[in-house]
Amino acid sequence: MMPTISVGINAADMMTLGSELSLLEQTDVKLVHFDVMDGCFTTMMTVGPPFIKALKTPLLKDVHLMIEEPLEKVEAYVIAGADLITVHVESSTHIHRVLQKLGGMENANDSSRGVIRGVALNPGTSLAVLDPLLDEVELIMLLGINPGWGGQSFISTTFSRIAELKKMIAARGKELLVCVDGGITRENIGDMAEASVDLVVTGSAVFDGKDPVGNARLMLEAL
Repeated sequence: MMPTISVGINAADMMTLGSELSLLEQTDVKLVHFDVMDGCFTTMMTVGPPFIKALKTPLLKDVHLMIEEPLEKVEAYVIAGADLITVHVESSTHIHRVLQKLGGMENANDSSRGVIRGVALNPGTSLAVLDPLLDEVELIMLLGINPGWGGQSFISTTFSRIAELKKMIAARGKELLVCVDGGITRENIGDMAEASVDLVVTGSAVFDGKDPVGNARLMLEAL
């Protein structure tokens, strides 16, 4: 299904969440994105496993954990129905162990498959930290903004990081998904396509309170 978008449900109208979710299901969107923040790794707090489990949808659940020390917490998100879990390399003393643990878990939605493992990097984190992790992930997420603060613009140096990351993956002979999250708008989605990004996370650009279906279709077409 790549390239495609993963739509952040946190940007939807929480008072009409079921209706907002059904709008996405009318499009070719295949993934719904959950930003999980704990108020420690980030300044904000958002949702947890009960919220993720409560949302009934055929869309794949893409869970981005912005939480401190996720090793003993990831299982709860798998049980809640996460199909894809991304953890931050900066969030754990033992990030390699976190990814190993995820690799041995069964998908709660389909016992025949596992959970897609992603690792995320903040804009100020060197790509060099990925080298020992490439054999333990299926996806690498580069953040285009610093997590935890709203209203930020996309950091333009992210494009050079995307190019460098793709070279690193190719040099290792791997086939990994490259994802970008943060600061994505209807105006710059075409730039993501030119950079050959596999997965683009976007929230408020779709859920703008006006035309989520049209916005989602526009962004999919741009990719």
